[in-house]
Amino acid sequence: MEQRYYSVDQVAELLGLHVKTVRGYIRDGRLAATRIGKQYRIRREDLEAFGGGPVEAPEPQGPASAEVSAVVRLEGVDRDRADRVTTLLTAAAATPGQGRPPVHVQAVHDPGARSLRLVILGDAAGTAALLDLVDRVAQN
Repeated sequence: MEQRYYSVDQVAELLGLHVKTVRGYIRDGRLAATRIGKQYRIRREDLEAFGGGPVEAPEPQGPASAEVSAVVRLEGVDRDRADRVTTLLTAAAATPGQGRPPVHVQAVHDPGARSLRLVILGDAAGTAALLDLVDRVAQN
């Protein structure tokens, strides 16, 4: 069913304006609105006249997502092993699983300290899978 009335917040989102700007347009009489209690409602026809064209409904937003960043330090890693681990993790991270976006990995090897520091960024499930892989690599 097509929406006939819009709130000030909805109009601001549709037009890409701040809520205060929309309220200012209403106060100035540039945008017709009806006051219902303490809130304004804008008719679709008035919004289309103000905007100069049909109103496009905003795209429905998908489910909320979580992004994770993790820093892992592996001790006792020489240059050869650092290269192998980095190659393995970079390949695994670049392969998205079940429609998920790829996870990003950056690696820094410190030959003096014989340590490998990994920075992992991505969605929660992808990062968890990669951290599981890091754990398995560290155990071997």
